[in-house]
Amino acid sequence: MPVKEHRKAAEQISVNFCLIVTSDAVLRGERKDLITPLVKDLVASAGTLKHSEVVPNDLKKIQDSVRTFARRCDVVLVTGGTGIGDRDVSVDAVRDLCVKEIPGFGELFRHLTYVRHGTAALMSRAFACRVGYAAVFVTPGSPDAVNLALKELIIPESKHLVYELRRR
Repeated sequence: MPVKEHRKAAEQISVNFCLIVTSDAVLRGERKDLITPLVKDLVASAGTLKHSEVVPNDLKKIQDSVRTFARRCDVVLVTGGTGIGDRDVSVDAVRDLCVKEIPGFGELFRHLTYVRHGTAALMSRAFACRVGYAAVFVTPGSPDAVNLALKELIIPESKHLVYELRRR
């Protein structure tokens, strides 16, 4: 079945989203969580933000949250921890749980980031894969990056993704 027909078949799907914000500063109350309200607002066009939580930049805690949310939601968004620093462990945490990678997300995200912000895009390890029967996306933690990923890539394709994941 061609992509156009898949998208048409998926039109009526309401996507359940989960959000994991990885931020030590937000967790300690040193910084306001700007991501959760942004995500809640943006995903309303495709579904609902069912669950969200803030976790530290800790590989095991991120994995525990991803495992839990992958059982509850169709799409799990993990924000933060995509850089090259020692505390940037979100991609590593998620990659260990993957059933299948979705390489096009990282490629397209870095391309769009390059168009907007230049060569700094090469440092982003934005990543996506399937964990169980959920699509998991790991994006940088800035509101601009989350907005870009959701508006340009994740939301436009979310119903189609869920349609494909539900076909067993």
